[in-house]
Amino acid sequence: MAATDAAPTPRARPLSPHLSVWRPTMTYVMSIVHRITGGALYIGVLLLAWFLLATSMDATAFGVASACLNSILGRLVLLGFTWALFHHMLGGIRHIIWDAGYGMDKPQREWLAMGTLIGGFVLTIIVWAIGLAVY
Repeated sequence: MAATDAAPTPRARPLSPHLSVWRPTMTYVMSIVHRITGGALYIGVLLLAWFLLATSMDATAFGVASACLNSILGRLVLLGFTWALFHHMLGGIRHIIWDAGYGMDKPQREWLAMGTLIGGFVLTIIVWAIGLAVY
């Protein structure tokens, strides 16, 4: 084999836009958060099922579940579950609006994404304020 028959050097391949060039939008971030809250709702539903099963059992099981959910950590988890529920619901409504063909232009997309974020927090605060007032 002659020295000129060496393997060709690889050509420089075009690079895709890198993360340092590309900037995430509010719509993109809310889409990721929508997926995360969907996963978190699985855990929240398991907690709800545990609590409901404990209410149907004896007083000891209910006492354990109630003490766990009434602790500071339990209330933080319930607060997060409430926010995830509302955020995921509003994200679903945003997708229904898009499926109907509305809100696809740039300013409307960003407003809907921001409304999803703010609306989730506002609805969570309202529900918790009502719950604490009744409690």
